[in-house]
Amino acid sequence: MNISNEIRFAQGNEAIAEGALAAGARFYAGYPITPSSEIAEIASKRLPQLDGIYVQMEDEIGSIAAIIGASVAGKKSFTATSGPGFSLMQENLGVAVVAETPCVIINVQRSGPSTGLATKPAQGDLMQSRWGTHGDHGIIVISPSSVQDCYDLTIQAFNLAEKYRTPVIILADEIIGHLREKVIFRELKAEEIVNRKIPQCNIDEYKPFRADINDIPPLAAFGGDYVFKISGSAHGENGFPNSSPENTDKFVRYYTNKIEKNKNDIVMTREYSLQDAEYVIITFGCTTRSALEAMEIARSHGEKVGVLHLVTVWPFDEEKVKSILNRAQGVIVPELNLGQLIREIERINDSGTPIVGINKVNSHSITPNEIVEKIGEVREYYER
Repeated sequence: MNISNEIRFAQGNEAIAEGALAAGARFYAGYPITPSSEIAEIASKRLPQLDGIYVQMEDEIGSIAAIIGASVAGKKSFTATSGPGFSLMQENLGVAVVAETPCVIINVQRSGPSTGLATKPAQGDLMQSRWGTHGDHGIIVISPSSVQDCYDLTIQAFNLAEKYRTPVIILADEIIGHLREKVIFRELKAEEIVNRKIPQCNIDEYKPFRADINDIPPLAAFGGDYVFKISGSAHGENGFPNSSPENTDKFVRYYTNKIEKNKNDIVMTREYSLQDAEYVIITFGCTTRSALEAMEIARSHGEKVGVLHLVTVWPFDEEKVKSILNRAQGVIVPELNLGQLIREIERINDSGTPIVGINKVNSHSITPNEIVEKIGEVREYYER
C-alpha cells in the first residue's frame, strides 16, 4: 500500500512505524513492551505487505543484535522498546557504534526504574540515551513532541543513520506514543530519502572503516562481492584487529567527532517568541506541549516568555543554549525526571543566569499552569 499525502487521525506509535516504512525500513526485530508495543504490531502487519521482514525475538538483547545483522546485510532496520528493554540493548548499542552500523532504536519512555509504572509517562532515559553504553562515543538522539513529529522525525532518524553510519535513537515517551491527533503521512520524494553509500572501488581496495569525518566510508552488504570483517573490538581501517595506542586513539575520537563536528547538519531546534523573551522555557519531548501553552498564557498577561524546543537532544546544542543564557533573565526547565536536562544547561551557564527546574516523577504530566507559576518564581528571584 503506497502512502500519498494521506491525512489521518493517528497515534504517535503508528506514525513512528509508518515513518520508518516511508524511510525505506524493511526489517524489524523486537520484543513487545508497553508503551511501544503498537510499533511492533503495526510492523508485523505492514512489513510483509512491502516484502519486508518482521521477527518476533526472544528478548531485547536479541532484537538489537538482529537489526545490526540485518543492516550489515544491506537492509534498513529498526526496533522499538521501553526502559527495561532499552537497558538490555546497551551492550549491542555499543557494537553498532564501533561497527558503524546504521539502525534506528525507538525508546518510548515509561516510568521507572525497573518495571516501574509500565503504562505511565516519564523522561528519565535522557542521560541513558547519551551514556548508557560504555566508553566514549558520539550518538544522535531525536525526541518527538507531536504525532506529526513521530512520522517526520523517524524519517530523519533513518536518514541520519545512513548518512553517518551510526545508530540513531528516537527518544519518545508514553504521552507522545499514545497521543492521537491529525497527521499527514506524506509521500516522499526520492531526494528526501538518504541511502548509505555503496563502495565503488576495486574489491581489494575497500576499507570499510576509513576514519574521516568529512567523508564517511561506504558500507558494502554482506553476501556481495566485497568481503570484509566487522568486529566490536578495536580495529583498523580494514576491519581487522588493531590494538595499537595510536589506532585506538584515532578511532575513539572519530566515533565522537563524526557526530560533534557535523552538528550543524544534525542538530534540530525550534524557537518560539525568543526575539524579545526575558524568560525562556527550554524543553524536549512531551513537556514541549505544556511549555508552549504556558508561553501563551504568560504572554496574555504581559510576560515576555519564549520557548526553546530541543528536537535533537544529543548532540546537545551548547551554542544555542548558551546564547539563551547570555541574554535571558531566567530559564525554566520542565522535565519528567529529577533533573537531567537542567544539569546540562547548568554546566554551561557561565553567565550566572537563574535556572529553575520543574520535576515530576509521579507519572503525571507537567501542566502549563505549573510552568507559569515557576516563571513567576524565577522572575522574583531575578528581581531580588
